[in-house]
Amino acid sequence: MTEPKSPEDSRVVESADEARRSPRSSSEGHDEIATRAGGSVASAPAGTLALVLTGNHKGTSKVVGGRLTIGKAADNDLVLSDDTVSRHHCEIVRAPDGLHVRDLDSTNGTKIDGTRIREAMVQTGSVLKVGEVELQFKPTVARVEVLPSEKSNFGPAIGQSFAMRTIFGVLERIAPTDATVLLEGETGTGKDVLARAIWSASQRANKPFLVVDCGAVTYSLIESELFGHERGAFTGAVSARQGAFELAEGGTVFLDEIGELPVDVQPKLLRVLETREFRRVGGNKTLQSNVRVIAATKRDLQREVAAGKFREDLYFRLAVVPVTVPPLRARRDDIPALVQHMLKASGGAGLTVPPETMQALAAHDWPGNIRELRNILERSIYMAQATGSTEINMVTLPSAQSTDITAFHFEPEKSYRETRAKYDGEFERRYVKWLLGRHNGNISAAAREAKMDRKHLHDMAKKHGLRGHEAEES
Repeated sequence: MTEPKSPEDSRVVESADEARRSPRSSSEGHDEIATRAGGSVASAPAGTLALVLTGNHKGTSKVVGGRLTIGKAADNDLVLSDDTVSRHHCEIVRAPDGLHVRDLDSTNGTKIDGTRIREAMVQTGSVLKVGEVELQFKPTVARVEVLPSEKSNFGPAIGQSFAMRTIFGVLERIAPTDATVLLEGETGTGKDVLARAIWSASQRANKPFLVVDCGAVTYSLIESELFGHERGAFTGAVSARQGAFELAEGGTVFLDEIGELPVDVQPKLLRVLETREFRRVGGNKTLQSNVRVIAATKRDLQREVAAGKFREDLYFRLAVVPVTVPPLRARRDDIPALVQHMLKASGGAGLTVPPETMQALAAHDWPGNIRELRNILERSIYMAQATGSTEINMVTLPSAQSTDITAFHFEPEKSYRETRAKYDGEFERRYVKWLLGRHNGNISAAAREAKMDRKHLHDMAKKHGLRGHEAEES
């Protein structure tokens, strides 16, 4: 784009200047500019963002409304304090046919994609140079705000914390649809409960709900478990068998621990999700599939994709609605309600929980999450019933800081150094196991938290036979 040289171009600039100084409404000014500057330029998107790429205010952004002024003076909409920017450098006017940029007689000029202009159209993606400061125009993304649910439960799933009510708000809207849902989170967080709650609230609630645990099925049989097989397809296949996608016709298939699905089976699952067609193992007939898929995993699938252990296209096909279920330690406000619910479900409705016991439950980190809480409560209920108590007074909480009584059994025939080495090793093993567990085996993340050398942690994990993702790869 170049500066206007013809009389007609000059009149356009002068008219635009008059429109700017006129007391008419901004919408009238926009109409005037739109009439004169007709062309084939696509209209500006519903929202456009001016992002500062260089200079003192790098990273600053401003939404372009009706009119955006740029300059060094404080009365500008976007203030740039750089030396090459004039006090009132330029303005951007929004019109139905796009964005109009006008230089306000600046000292160092205004450029679009390297061309100096007095007035011109600018499209999203273009780079505007104000003096020596670069700005880029980007479309803003329209986002749908999903408010937290007003309920403290979604089916059998319980949670009054903000994190859980936010999840419930999403699932209440998604459950009646056929959207594929991916539930991510640590083991024991209740992903299976949420999956059943989604099915119960869906249009497929009167149809089958089949669970396939991808981590529990033998590697050689997982494909048959999903898609079935024909007689003689492999050794031991003495008769034809239907798979989950066939048995659950019209219903829902819950793929638990989807992160454990073998890489060579992943393309076949992707085909079912995309085409809704599959074949039994050893079969030639193409079968139609009408099921909804809900998947769950304790792995970080994006990390698995980056490591080449999980197909990227399958991840995006599964994560149509990704939901990350928080660990129990991140939603401690839910513990009292969970405790009362579990007491009733486990036959301990008549028992009470003293304040000190509830405080101990709320203070624990719960590495096993809700599953660990349920196990401890069930054990406590049995103990209370066996002793005739009406209260749950004794709850044994496993802790990284607690040590078995037998761990400090001293032997007189061993020296101080030998005794200390024995318990130092046990402490080291327990600590490394706990630390890696907090980070799903990620050596680097665990080392950063413990403020120790990554290589040293790797060697410690290897010495004690503990599994870490990076340790396995090394």
